[in-house]
Amino acid sequence: MIDNKKEQERAELHRTIWGIANDLRGSVDGWDFKNYVLVMLFYRYISENLTNYINAGEIEAGTPDFDYTKLSDDNAEAAREDMVQTKGFFILPSQLFCNVLARADSDENLNETLEGIFRSIEGSAQGCESEDDFNGLFDDFDVNSNKLGGTVAKRNERLVKLMNGIASMQLGDYQENTIDAFGDAYEYLMGMYASNAGKSGGEYYTPQEVSELLTRLATAGKTEVNKVYDPACGSGSLLLKAAKILGKDKVRQGFFGQEINITTYNLCRINMFLHDIDYDKFNIAHEDTLVEPQHWDDEPFEVIVSIILTSDGMSSLSTYHIIFFHFCLITSSIVLLCCQGRSSVHFNLDSTVKQC
Repeated sequence: MIDNKKEQERAELHRTIWGIANDLRGSVDGWDFKNYVLVMLFYRYISENLTNYINAGEIEAGTPDFDYTKLSDDNAEAAREDMVQTKGFFILPSQLFCNVLARADSDENLNETLEGIFRSIEGSAQGCESEDDFNGLFDDFDVNSNKLGGTVAKRNERLVKLMNGIASMQLGDYQENTIDAFGDAYEYLMGMYASNAGKSGGEYYTPQEVSELLTRLATAGKTEVNKVYDPACGSGSLLLKAAKILGKDKVRQGFFGQEINITTYNLCRINMFLHDIDYDKFNIAHEDTLVEPQHWDDEPFEVIVSIILTSDGMSSLSTYHIIFFHFCLITSSIVLLCCQGRSSVHFNLDSTVKQC
């Protein structure tokens, strides 16, 4: 019965979000527009996540009618320090997704409003432990891009439609839903955008069947591990598959990865949050793993999973240089395994390399 309910919820969610995404993008290429949909989904998620957390604490403390969305910004400031330490970020009531949405139709400067809010959310983590997890997180959401429209009015019109579309997604209370609704929405959107984009999509998204096979090979016989690492983590699907298979609480020290592409790096961090992985349970670095490995001095990993692609940037290299690159990457990862650890790696090679 529960599985049936899950599938019904998932199917309904998928139908809704794909229809919304197609209606919203208009003349904008779907792969380019994905950042707008996914970042807005993330903005809604962290707004609701923070609101639910604060409301639950106030209700437990004996204020049953408390509603953070209706609190004044001045009164809300008292919670800033505690929320940044606990959640890693802070959003004032006036900046919450639902309250910005309520004013969006009449806000002639909606693009500037959103830009200011996103900078404020990132700024709330500055100087704190979560700073690296939020720094630059909204950079790919360009409110002044011509992709949204040729004039400010056209851009704002598209932004209003985007907010209304994201608001209409029936995601419910993420804690009460039988599916991981926000995370599932992310995975479905990424899968559909990647499928429509063709080969280039593979850089950002790994099909769930491939992720599951690799992760099950690496975690076979294990009920819990110290931590999981992906040296070329993309948008984080392998790391999160380990969380799903083992249970995120069974990965004691969290999820670690490194990604060279800035857009994918941002998507990976967003993906972690959307799957309810707190900022102190993941460490994603933006560097070249071979040149600047960021987790070299860490305690060895019990599980390492990775899909290594032959990227477009390697087109000028000889087949043997490409193979050597892959060999170096997998070797550098293996030395990070603990003695009881296991690594599962898939090489996604183009036809030229496969013939070598």
